[in-house]
Amino acid sequence: MKGVIGIRKETKDHTERRAPLTPQQVKRLVEEYRIRVIVEPSEHRFFREEEYRAAGAEISTDLSDCHVIFGVKEIPVTDLQARRVYCFFSHTIKGQPYNMPMLKRILQLRDTLLDYELVVDEKGKRLIYFSDFAGYAGMIDTLWALGRRLLWEGIETPFGRIRQAIEYGCLEAARQAVRKVGETIAATGLPRTIVPLIVGFTGRGHVSQGAQSIVDLLPHEELQPEELPAFFAAGQFSSKKVYKVRFLKEHLYEPIHPDTPFDRELLMTHPERFRSRFEHFVPYLTVIVNGIYWEPRFPRILTRAFLRQLFNRQKRPLLRVIGDITCDVEGSLETTVKAANSLHPVYVFDPLIPRVEDGFAGRGVVVLAVDKLPTELPREASEAFGKALLPFVPRLATVEFDRVFERLELPPAFQGAVIAHQGKLTPKFRYLENFLK
Repeated sequence: MKGVIGIRKETKDHTERRAPLTPQQVKRLVEEYRIRVIVEPSEHRFFREEEYRAAGAEISTDLSDCHVIFGVKEIPVTDLQARRVYCFFSHTIKGQPYNMPMLKRILQLRDTLLDYELVVDEKGKRLIYFSDFAGYAGMIDTLWALGRRLLWEGIETPFGRIRQAIEYGCLEAARQAVRKVGETIAATGLPRTIVPLIVGFTGRGHVSQGAQSIVDLLPHEELQPEELPAFFAAGQFSSKKVYKVRFLKEHLYEPIHPDTPFDRELLMTHPERFRSRFEHFVPYLTVIVNGIYWEPRFPRILTRAFLRQLFNRQKRPLLRVIGDITCDVEGSLETTVKAANSLHPVYVFDPLIPRVEDGFAGRGVVVLAVDKLPTELPREASEAFGKALLPFVPRLATVEFDRVFERLELPPAFQGAVIAHQGKLTPKFRYLENFLK
């Protein structure tokens, strides 16, 4: 029914607490645009049903009247219904095998699928995302994991006072906790056994920038990747700061042929001609924070084979924690063998066996790989996300979705965001047929 939208209950994982629209944003839709909003009740959502009801929404388990149903994460196959229009993060455009059954079912049910990840402006810049909050929460949790790992090794540090992001009432409270840790580091220093403490960041987008903004609250000095060998050779380290290194594409990849100079365009068109350069820098890093976009056609930047060599050496490697905020399972980092959640966010990857065990204990490196980190800051993440989504909702609520794809009058930013329409892959995404097979 046109003019009616739904907000579905998140059923992929009960730790998911975000919503695509907050009660205040729903109130605007109801009062200013006369849109009927139906909210499916959820015992885990941060915002209560009473708040949505007070904003003018209806609370119901029946979303059959909804013209468009908005969610956050993927929808389990058993929860999909026929001939619906869904809008959520589907994580299917790389042919992710774990989501192909869902996409196949969407096609069978003749549903329409819109994906927030594909909503872009005329310059191709993404408009609706949680990436900043993934970076914030991911970095807070990575520092928490570092403190816990070092404590397991018998090394007490100020990082031991940092808690998981979900335990703070708001982002500013977490930031203040990190600032206090920074004050302690500046005043008394870090134990010499972990100096220099170097944090390496991959990527340059919202995820990486958000993560870096947390580390920037600590006393720090930035180094260039090429400076690391000489920096270690000189041995002039400070215990009263952490060191930060940013790795861009030219630091992550190098041409396989030694006489070929690095060329970004060649990397994008012929990634098979490149290999990891990042592994040359890994021995200098205490923490890796991964925030890159990666596709299977690119080489991995960190492999199990390399880590096996690193941990086979007599001297224990400096590397303690990997915060894989992008959380591509079996993706750019081969240490990410599974996605975790906020209840069990870390595991130890032992490259010599190889195997993983939940927690902080054991030989190897601690991996933080939570695939929905922004839910650890649910209020602020939902508010920022909904603010970006809200301008498009009134138009989407009236689109004639029963028309053929070519005649859909979508908001311009959403025109490339339709993966499937009425049970068929749209022309831009027909390549996914190969993955569905």
